[in-house]
Amino acid sequence: MGPTAASPLDKTTAPLYTQVGPMGCSPCNLFEIRQMPTNEATPEQPPLEIAVSGDLTEHEGEICEKLLAVPLGGECVLYFNSPGGSAYAALSLASLIVLRGMNVTGVVLAECSSAAIWPLAACRRRVVTAHSVLLFHPLKWESGEHVVIDEAAEWARHFAHLEKDMDLMLARLFGIAPEKLALWMKPGRYVSGRELAEAGLAELVELTPRQDLIPMPQEGGGKRKVKR
Repeated sequence: MGPTAASPLDKTTAPLYTQVGPMGCSPCNLFEIRQMPTNEATPEQPPLEIAVSGDLTEHEGEICEKLLAVPLGGECVLYFNSPGGSAYAALSLASLIVLRGMNVTGVVLAECSSAAIWPLAACRRRVVTAHSVLLFHPLKWESGEHVVIDEAAEWARHFAHLEKDMDLMLARLFGIAPEKLALWMKPGRYVSGRELAEAGLAELVELTPRQDLIPMPQEGGGKRKVKR
C-alpha cells in the first residue's frame, strides 16, 4: 500500500512526469514536475491539477470529487496549502488515493500541517521548497456538545485506538519507522521542507521562475497602442 508502487499506466505512452532525482535534498526545478507526452500520434491530456487549500473538513467533498475525476491508476498533481482538518477527512483522502492506485505528485506550496499530512504522505512523489512548512502533532480530542458520560467514555476508548492507528498509517505511507515519526509527532514539531527532504521523504526544489514564461519588455517602454 506504500506510495512507491509501480504505476499501472499504459507503458506505450511517454510518462507525464520526469523523475528529477531520488527523494532527498538535492535541489531541482519545480517546473520539471510535469512533462507532456512525446507520442504525437496519440496525444494525452496533461494530468489534472488540484488545489488542497484551506480546512480539509470544509473542502473534503470538493477534493474527493476532483480525485474521482482522475481514472483508476491515473496521474494528478495536488498543490497543498492547508492547516489540516479532521482525522476522518485525512483518512478519507489518503485512502482514496491509495485504494484507486493513483500516481499522485504532492507539492507543498506553503503549509501542509496536521491532517493535511496524510494525503501528502499518500502521494507517490512529494515535492517541497525550502519555504514549505509542516506541523506534526498528536491527534487532538474533538467531540460534540451535550455528550452523555457513556458516550464520552466510548469516544475516549475509540480516540486512543484512532490516534495509534493514524500514526501507524502515516509511518507506513512515508515508509519510515514509527519511532522516527514519533520524534516529530510528540509533543509536536514544525518541520521545514528542507528537513523533510533531508529525511528522504520529499524532493527539494528551487523556487525560481522559468525564464521562457516571463514576457520580454516591449519597445517604447512596453506601451501598447489601443485601437478605438
